[in-house]
Amino acid sequence: MVRSFISVPALLDRLEAFHGQQEAWWPVDPYEFIVWWNSGYPQSDTACAKGWEKLTAEIGIEVERLLVAPNAKLAGALKPGGMFPELRALRLKEIARRVQDELGGDLRAALAGPLANARKILKRFPGIAEPGADRILLFAGIAPVAAVPSNCVHVLVRILRGKERDNYGANYREAQEAIALQVPETLEARTRAYLLLKRHAQEICKRTKPKCDRCPLKSNCAFVSGKRVAQG
Repeated sequence: MVRSFISVPALLDRLEAFHGQQEAWWPVDPYEFIVWWNSGYPQSDTACAKGWEKLTAEIGIEVERLLVAPNAKLAGALKPGGMFPELRALRLKEIARRVQDELGGDLRAALAGPLANARKILKRFPGIAEPGADRILLFAGIAPVAAVPSNCVHVLVRILRGKERDNYGANYREAQEAIALQVPETLEARTRAYLLLKRHAQEICKRTKPKCDRCPLKSNCAFVSGKRVAQG
């Protein structure tokens, strides 16, 4: 196995020089993010944004508004976000009902306290698994966790060790560990890492057909080095 000799801080600096500074453009409030994340399907920034835009314009995202909205009207507002708008409408009502009935109407307040409990609460919502819970905790400013974009876990693993494992969970934990060990435990540093890795995966280090020839890390990437070795 080929391994990279570049540190995570160094590769992040190089990614920022290449892509520029990044900013989150999705809702960072925990409740709003969960509604946004269920506004599109298959879930992507583009799909969720389309569903969210019409939802906020026609109905609103407040708990009370979602609970009283007719299912058909809610599904109609979510239709621009992609497939299964009727199912997503039911999920939004489930989200709103849980926040109102189980969490006193304030999800952020319910997330105060031990991280394990906060993650447990978040993962009870539709569409939120470990990566989503970490993302919420980080961008909401609740804790500087080592979050990794859910569909971009391959980036750090490729750069640092050359080849991803077959198991998604193992890849996520390996990428998370690299951030935890080398990126300062601050909200600023770890949101920066998340956003840069996400941007790089979207534009260059794609899951399939990565554009290695354009990558600013190609001279230090274990994945690229491994391909060179394999090619002889």
